[in-house]
Amino acid sequence: MESRLLQKLVNKSMTKEELLQKVNRNFDLLPEVVKGVSSPKATIRYGCAKVLMDLSEKHPEKLYPYMDFFTSLLDSKYRILTWNAMAIIANLARVDKDQKFDAIFDKYYSFMNDSYMVTVASVVCHSSKIAVAKPYLIQKITNELLKVENMATTPHLTGECKRVIAEKTIESFDKFFDQVNTQDKVISFVKKNFHSPRETLRQVAENFIAKWDK
Repeated sequence: MESRLLQKLVNKSMTKEELLQKVNRNFDLLPEVVKGVSSPKATIRYGCAKVLMDLSEKHPEKLYPYMDFFTSLLDSKYRILTWNAMAIIANLARVDKDQKFDAIFDKYYSFMNDSYMVTVASVVCHSSKIAVAKPYLIQKITNELLKVENMATTPHLTGECKRVIAEKTIESFDKFFDQVNTQDKVISFVKKNFHSPRETLRQVAENFIAKWDK
């Protein structure tokens, strides 16, 4: 049975934004919203997940007690919940006093081998947050990100998808490159995209080299 509060998402008497504001004013509602992610009703399930994702950016310490729950969502049968969990976990990295992310590092980065572009891109995009929060993991993160060069194409991960991911990878590297030990490998990867048919990828690659390869 859904709570009366979350039922309002279904009958549209409350928006996700309004629910977010309510929780921001009263974090005692947080357990209810976390429980809502497991709802059989899609409106509640995804509405609550979006609210938690937004909350994790500004109040990671409030969500950190639920870190194990968000980790379990990486195995969700609902791909959107997996993507939400990836974002939340990355946001919680900066308050991860128990090093729970470190314990699931391999699990998190196993999604670099996923056959869906959005899944791989999610890992890539969130990596910079994790790297900034946990500098001692930067070399491991760098090694994982460089694997995008050798990704196999799939029906959901075309050549153009790979170029989008390469672009996001360079943007992610830009946020922590000064702390990378193997900078030459990153520079080499970036330069290989100078002649990409994707204009924005070429531009991002050129800007990166202009900034860092001095």
